Amino acid sequence: MSVLVFADSTEGKFKKTAFEVVSYGKKVAEQLGSDLVVLTINATDATELYKYGATKIVTVANDNLSPFNAKQYAAVLTQVANKENATVVVIDSSIDGLYLAPLVAVNLEAGYASNTVALPTSTSPFTVKRKAFSNKAFSNTEITTDKKIIGLAKNSFGIHENPSEGTTENFDAKIATSGVKSESVERVTGKVTIADADTVVSAGRGLKGPENWPMIEELAEVLNAATACSKPVSDLGWRPHAEHVGQTGKPVASNLYIAIGISGAIQHLAGINASKVKVVINTDPEAPFFKAADYGVVGDAFEVVPQLIEKLKAFKAA
Repeated sequence: MSVLVFADSTEGKFKKTAFEVVSYGKKVAEQLGSDLVVLTINATDATELYKYGATKIVTVANDNLSPFNAKQYAAVLTQVANKENATVVVIDSSIDGLYLAPLVAVNLEAGYASNTVALPTSTSPFTVKRKAFSNKAFSNTEITTDKKIIGLAKNSFGIHENPSEGTTENFDAKIATSGVKSESVERVTGKVTIADADTVVSAGRGLKGPENWPMIEELAEVLNAATACSKPVSDLGWRPHAEHVGQTGKPVASNLYIAIGISGAIQHLAGINASKVKVVINTDPEAPFFKAADYGVVGDAFEVVPQLIEKLKAFKAA
């Protein structure tokens, strides 16, 4: 019996979520009194996962598994889960993870709890706490199947070092056929991505036009943050759709979310509610976003943001 964690990577390098799911899986394994097995696919150096508690690492290297294909990855994960007699499988709740986990659940005839935010409150019955109703509430979900899939919400458990020693095994997986083929993959380079960012600086139509975005990019650079935008902004073509956050865009669970010139429509709030601290800058004191914010500034972004940048630069230089 074991706990199996899938540690996702991009171009051979682990994402921050990989370290979080391994940290989480280690604690679940301790609760169950079992070993922690970590699966990697096309990762360059898997040994760094021992730092977070892995006792066995199973590596799969195959060019046919690049780029990500949910059906093929699910087949590999299923084979390793059966081989390692895994009773619990932990996958992150990234965009790829949300495609992957249900397929693995079907293959293993396992119950699946997505958006899990904490360690199991009980292992008998197996019960986990999950986000519900667009992050407005929590539910305690009992998984009654013999095998269980946990989708861990980003930034909900944190990254915890738990150094251990273990073994590494190369696994020759059977690659499933798929009717889906990726023609090309475009990746953002040279800046922090929304998926990996601890801080996100987001702006809306209050910026009045794409020509004013250098101010947002400068603030993001000072904070080592990712840039994001509201849906109307991406619809207007001011910013790429990859930066659209909200219920219909990318979900955000950052430590700090700064919203500039965004009114705070319910669809936007639903996608960023999981962020720990929310700061709003808006000229309208009645903007809905202020009700959800931890901190708010009523003022003109074109006056407030340059001053904020200046203060932050001075603080970093001190």
